[in-house]
Amino acid sequence: MSLRQSIFVVVVALTAICARGTASLAADRPPNIVLIYADDIGYGDLGCYGATAVKTPNLDSIATAGVRFTDAHCSSATCTPSRFSLLTGQYAWRKPGTGILPGDASLIIPPGTPTIASTLKTAGYTTGVVGKWHLGLGTGDVDWNGDIKPGPLEIGFDYCYLIPATGDRVPCVYLENHRVVGLDPADPIRVNYGSPIGDDPTGRERPDLLKMKLTHGHDMTILNGISRIGYMSGGKAARWVDEDMADAITGKAVQFIEKNEKAPFFLFFATHDIHVPRVPHARFAGKTALGPRGDVIQELDWSVGQILATLDRLKLADNTLIMFSSDNGPVLDDGYADDAVEKLGSHKPAGPFRGGKYSIYEGGTRVPLVARWPARIKPSVSSTLISQLDFLTSFAALTGQKPPADAALDSLDTLPSLLGESQQGRETLIEHAGGLAIRKGQWKYVAAPAAGKKGAKANTAKAPGGPALFDLSTDIDESKNLVAEQPTIAAELSAALEKIRSSGRSR
Repeated sequence: MSLRQSIFVVVVALTAICARGTASLAADRPPNIVLIYADDIGYGDLGCYGATAVKTPNLDSIATAGVRFTDAHCSSATCTPSRFSLLTGQYAWRKPGTGILPGDASLIIPPGTPTIASTLKTAGYTTGVVGKWHLGLGTGDVDWNGDIKPGPLEIGFDYCYLIPATGDRVPCVYLENHRVVGLDPADPIRVNYGSPIGDDPTGRERPDLLKMKLTHGHDMTILNGISRIGYMSGGKAARWVDEDMADAITGKAVQFIEKNEKAPFFLFFATHDIHVPRVPHARFAGKTALGPRGDVIQELDWSVGQILATLDRLKLADNTLIMFSSDNGPVLDDGYADDAVEKLGSHKPAGPFRGGKYSIYEGGTRVPLVARWPARIKPSVSSTLISQLDFLTSFAALTGQKPPADAALDSLDTLPSLLGESQQGRETLIEHAGGLAIRKGQWKYVAAPAAGKKGAKANTAKAPGGPALFDLSTDIDESKNLVAEQPTIAAELSAALEKIRSSGRSR
């Protein structure tokens, strides 16, 4: 063998050894997971799903480098039940008390319940949640001036920095772990959802003090020139400034990544954008033709960009699975006069679909979902039927685990589909918006429709008055009810829905 041949053999051998070592290292170090969960973002609100009136370059970059799903669903057309289902892997409609919660509700996920966070924590991940919570805190009659628990730390998270409920509900303060941030003990917080307290003015009595007028509801205590749902007094030093909210929670999300860069971490970053009240920072105000709703979409994209830049700076991007989705479909007028309807123009928040938030139609639960993991995911577009319910069991599979038999009752292992490696997906899923509907292949059967939330203007379509069957392959607008023409298919789907409902589980 010549010297040149000998050198070649040695180089090949060393390359093989290094490759095996790198593969072993990757196997020993599972990916970081960042799940970004937006609020009220519709299927058509992002550039990668066809929007042109707003710019979302950071979210579009995830879609370009990863997998973009065209038939992905949250579990409900409203926020609290979707968040409950996402974290627990169980349809919220199975559990009473999981509807839209007031700001002083008790924690609706009992401590000890297996969740995405506890599952990944068992696998050695450091777990954190930053942003909107809206799953309740404590066990009733919360004292906002002391330790507030149980909460995220009791269901698997190591760290939390929370908007306790929503931006339009009191208390308008941040919670870090078990305590309100920046609270002055001499100015205690009081919260009441039944009757007025304290001497803060209300939107009902002093509409002249409002910098954002209301259209329905939201007429109780005024904070930062915006009237809210519920009454609050005290805690003035701790009250948030709406315009700074995206900066505040994005900064905490970045800090969590920086603090935990040395070992696998799971970050659940639940943005407030684009929920009402839509009050963008001055950097984004007026940047779109859509008014504040469009401006906060671009603010949301900025927040995503900060996360991406942090992963790049810390050289974590290659082995981080980053996913983005929404808790329900879009809503325009949701209680505040922010020109969302008047300035809509040709923008279609739900894309080609009918309905939106509160609606049993596709626009209620079919939401954007994009996923990027450079070390594993190849760029693609997937039409696979996907449910957020399956994140728990799929993340468990990713880390070599299985949920207990009595937990995650509706969560399936669809990891290959989530990574864009399979087109199999789910066979069926249930959509929830007051009533229930079942999806299977091209067919959708609506069994018990609800009319949708009163006052939610121009965002949803009135549900059908009785059972309905739609062929989504030819009728994406769900305008032609085929129950009478296809009675056999309607009966089969009705029976399948009833079986899933009555069995108490689908896993």
